[in-house]
Amino acid sequence: MNIYVGNISYEVTEEDLQKAFEAFGQVESVRIIKDKFSGESKGFGFVEMPAKAEAQSAIEGLNDKEMKERMLKVSEARPRSEGRRGGGRRGGGPRSW
Repeated sequence: MNIYVGNISYEVTEEDLQKAFEAFGQVESVRIIKDKFSGESKGFGFVEMPAKAEAQSAIEGLNDKEMKERMLKVSEARPRSEGRRGGGRRGGGPRSW
């Protein structure tokens, strides 16, 4: 199961998240999303756990728990919807305001 983890402190590492989730079962992968230009954390990430029951336990056990002075927001990740990337106008045509 893919798990969304939000409100992550900028000091939290992927290893910190791995240890927290491993208390509930096997962790397949951990990824904190980073800004592609600065390389700094965007404050959220994803944890993949193969066993659904263990993933549910982790969600219940870690949601609203403090980690490095921030309350984690943990839930089942929603699938990415098409067309959510970016935004705004592209192209160099005239603007009609």
